[in-house]
Amino acid sequence: MFKIGWHLSSANGYLAMGKQAFECGANTFAFFTRNPRGGQAKPIIKEDAEALCDFMKEKQFGKIVIHAPYTLNACSDKESVREFAVQTFADDLLRMEATPNQYYNFHPGSHMKLGIDVGIKLISDTLNRILKPSQTTTILLETMAGKGSEVGSSFEELKSIIDNVELNDKLGVCLDTCHVYDAGYDIVNDLDGVLTKFDKIIGLNRLKAIHLNDSKNPFASHKDRHEIIGHGSLGIDAFKRIINHSELKNLPFILETPHDSVNGYAEEIKLLKGLYI
Repeated sequence: MFKIGWHLSSANGYLAMGKQAFECGANTFAFFTRNPRGGQAKPIIKEDAEALCDFMKEKQFGKIVIHAPYTLNACSDKESVREFAVQTFADDLLRMEATPNQYYNFHPGSHMKLGIDVGIKLISDTLNRILKPSQTTTILLETMAGKGSEVGSSFEELKSIIDNVELNDKLGVCLDTCHVYDAGYDIVNDLDGVLTKFDKIIGLNRLKAIHLNDSKNPFASHKDRHEIIGHGSLGIDAFKRIINHSELKNLPFILETPHDSVNGYAEEIKLLKGLYI
C-alpha cells in the first residue's frame, strides 16, 4: 500500500494530526518535535498519543517520520550548540516513546569549517551518548544537498557516521529526493544506478523513508531548495519511477513541498496516488 503524507503542525494535538492526514488522503505524516527554529517542546498528553497510535493502527497508517528541529547541530564548532544537540536529542528520544516504533529524522549537521572528518566524529559521538538499547525509535540520518559545510551529502559520509556508532542497529537513512539530486546523484536518469551505489556503500536495508521533493535548482547544484512535485528539475516522470521502484514503493513518502495550504498537499497526494501502480 502506498504510504504518503506531509509535515503537519502538532499544535492541535497528536490525534488531530492523524485525523487531518487521513481526511486529506494521507496514511502517514511528519511533524517537528518542537519549534523547528527553537528549542521548546510542549508536554505530550499520554491519552492523546495513545489515541493517535490506535487511530493509525485502525486506518493502516505507515510509520510516521518525526523531524528533529533545524537548530540541532551535533557537529557545530561551538560546544554550547553541540551540548544543546545532545540534550534535545535525548529529550526527543524519551518523547518518541509516547508513539513507539516510529522514525526520528535529523539533519546530520554542519561542521562549520572544522572539517568533514571532525564533523563525522562529533555526530557519531553524539549518537553514542544518546542511543539506548531499550529505545523503540529508529533514528534516520537524512541525505543532504552539500551546501556550505553540511555533512551527509555523500553516501560515504553517512556510512562513516553509522560505522562509528556502537548501537547502529538503531540507525537508518531517510533519502531526500531534492537533496540527493542537488548533491549529484542522478535519480532522474539513473535511479537504478544510484540505488545500487547506495546498497553497495550503506545497504538498502538501512533505507527507511523518503522525503519526496522536487528541486528548484539544476542537477548537482548543492543548493537545497524544494519545489512542488513536477514543477522542478526532477520532473513528474522521475517521481513516477521513484514511487513505483521495487526497492522504494513500500517505504513511507513524506512531502516537504512549498504549499501555502493543506489543500495543496491534498491535491499533490491525489496526483501521486494516480501515478502509483
